[in-house]
Amino acid sequence: MIGLIIVSAFVGCYIGLMRDPQPHRIPVAVTGARLASQVQEALGDSVDVHRAASASAAHDALLHRDVVAVLRSGPHAEGLALDTAGANGLSTTAAVTRLVTGYAHGAGRHLTVSDTVPLDRYDARGLAGFYLSFGVTLSGFALAQSVVGLANLLHLRHRFTLMASFAAASGLVAAAIAGPVLGAVPAPYLPLAFVLALLAAAAAFTTKMLATYFGPLGIPVATLLLLTVGNSTSGATVGTDLLPRGARTLSELMPPGAAVRAIGDISYFQGSHVLAPLATLVLWGAGSAILLALRTSGRTTPAPTPPQPAPVPHASDEDRSAPVTHASGGDRPEADPHPSGEIQPGPVPYPHGADRPTPVPYPYSYSNSYGEDRSVPDRGTAGTAVTVWPGGDAGRFTPDPGPARHRA
Repeated sequence: MIGLIIVSAFVGCYIGLMRDPQPHRIPVAVTGARLASQVQEALGDSVDVHRAASASAAHDALLHRDVVAVLRSGPHAEGLALDTAGANGLSTTAAVTRLVTGYAHGAGRHLTVSDTVPLDRYDARGLAGFYLSFGVTLSGFALAQSVVGLANLLHLRHRFTLMASFAAASGLVAAAIAGPVLGAVPAPYLPLAFVLALLAAAAAFTTKMLATYFGPLGIPVATLLLLTVGNSTSGATVGTDLLPRGARTLSELMPPGAAVRAIGDISYFQGSHVLAPLATLVLWGAGSAILLALRTSGRTTPAPTPPQPAPVPHASDEDRSAPVTHASGGDRPEADPHPSGEIQPGPVPYPHGADRPTPVPYPYSYSNSYGEDRSVPDRGTAGTAVTVWPGGDAGRFTPDPGPARHRA
């Protein structure tokens, strides 16, 4: 059932969100009060028009990711110019271009489109940040699964140290591969590694916390939360401005979405809005670590079991009763030690200092303490013997000629 839920959520989230994305209040800077009013009236809630005092102010807003496009009057009176930022993602750029093109066509004006903040040449589809975030999230998730199995072997602080160290190493390695090695993410190396380390820590500590609180259900819950919902709403494959309202909210709150925005900010927009995503990652990691520590410290350690005295070794697994002294002068067992009538082979330590027991070979017959005649067949083991207590019992144990019915 859990597997069916996960596969249904995965397919539903990824394919469902890409099925029919609709623009919702995409921020666009427009120069000129008259043009801004016309665009807002024509496009409605599809765009959020920001009136810019000048073309330079609109351009600065685009470079700092305050808007995703700038619409201004072209060099000719009847023309329009649209400046976009391809680094915001192909889906968002294509949506705003389509909307403004429709407006220009309806107004009978020529439109010129230019990409002011293009994607890196090795990331033509704009998905490097998404795959980088997905891989680091997956690594933190896998680490937490391994740490869950070490709960009885490592102290809590050692597990915390292990996860934190792995998060730092994961960030350094992933940033090196995506940046200097492959050149797909143009962010500075150390800031990128820091963002990825925070993401790995958030994924690892969140997964470990869920496994601690929910037991076997914790890992499936983390799978749904981080790898399914978190990554599908991150805004990389489908821009956040094209997601439904609930998905947009999740994108802002989940670690993968925060990481994708932070990677884009430090790669193309001078880190203008990186603080909010970083705060989200820190809250997930630190909050999960605190909850995990509280849960662990609240558990009581069971009292150790006092050591038990070692049992006295016997020749068999059955218990023997210690011999006691009877009025007749012979040392005998207090009760018949073997109600079945079988006397076990092998010598038994005799604690009273009397004569040592006499071995009797198989097969044999005897009378027990209750006066019952018993016969024990040959067990087929050469050289085995039974112990006969001295002081009167030895004469009651006689070798048996071993008729066929007693043979094992």
